[in-house]
Amino acid sequence: MVKIYGGCYCGNITYAAELADSPRSYTTRTCDCDFCTAHGASYVSDSKGKLALEIKSEKETSRFRQGSGIVDFLICRNCGVVVGACYEEGGILYGAINSKSVRKKLAFGESISVSPKKLNDSEKVKRWKEIWFPNVRLTHRDA
Repeated sequence: MVKIYGGCYCGNITYAAELADSPRSYTTRTCDCDFCTAHGASYVSDSKGKLALEIKSEKETSRFRQGSGIVDFLICRNCGVVVGACYEEGGILYGAINSKSVRKKLAFGESISVSPKKLNDSEKVKRWKEIWFPNVRLTHRDA
């Protein structure tokens, strides 16, 4: 497992992730929706990996839902960084991280453009369950 760390610029939202393979073997996905394009976000995830997110202040965290409204984009209200996205179903939290929020810049594989807006909700959910981190742990320090 390869450990990576990241989060928003001010440190309100942080994460520790474990990738099953070398970062070079992961394709980052650049979403072509207006929201992700405006934020310059490109996502990486690993269905065989692990992800633990920590939020220092929920008050300084925005959970933005756009598009189909079924995914929470985690955005720091203080510094404006989109850290990643989460989807919950059946008590299981799935997630993907914005590859540009990784602290130590890693050499991920190629970046591809994806267009989730072309998928219906059930197709999106099926895809997320296949490629996103499963069993994401989300903790709140101010809780």
